[in-house]
Amino acid sequence: MAVYTVTEGAASFTCNAYLVTGARTVLVDAGTYGGVCDEIRDHTDTLDAVVLTHQHGDHVGELDAVLDTFDAALYAYGTHPRRTHELAEGGEVPIGDEIATVVHTPGHADDHVSLVTESRLFSGDVVVHEDGAFDDGSFGRTDSPGQSRDVLIDSIERLLDRLPESVTEMYAGHGGVFEGDVRSVVERALERAARHEPKYPDG
Repeated sequence: MAVYTVTEGAASFTCNAYLVTGARTVLVDAGTYGGVCDEIRDHTDTLDAVVLTHQHGDHVGELDAVLDTFDAALYAYGTHPRRTHELAEGGEVPIGDEIATVVHTPGHADDHVSLVTESRLFSGDVVVHEDGAFDDGSFGRTDSPGQSRDVLIDSIERLLDRLPESVTEMYAGHGGVFEGDVRSVVERALERAARHEPKYPDG
């Protein structure tokens, strides 16, 4: 099982889209990079499924192109016209050679989920390692209409409750991949979010 960031070549703003190969080849988020299908083809000829952490534009911009190119199933928590499988809190979805547990983590987006396996966390935008606001543990923005810092804090707490000690890799929607003590990164993100200070004071 391997994980590849297939949006690294993007010149414009996009989320990280992760291709996970193995028994079930899965793309976590689609991003906005127009070359994502070619990047996927560099690693595999087939794609079993796309799993969305949430449906903000930077995560779904190339979704139709990916689904059309690979005829893949679509797993999503929120309603989507091309959804084939509904994600639910506490449900499971096969990713690569592992089974991921779905943790509903709203606050940044109502339909946001995180995906937790025995060794990996796909955290979307709820928690990232670094993003320009904080290093070594940051959290998703909550300053737009429909977002909530209090709900996000509850989500991070729920994520910590569901996070095995064996998780040593974190694949977030933005920033770099983190390898190491993932729980400590998530705990720092929670502590910073709980201050209720503006994430980007000058933004």
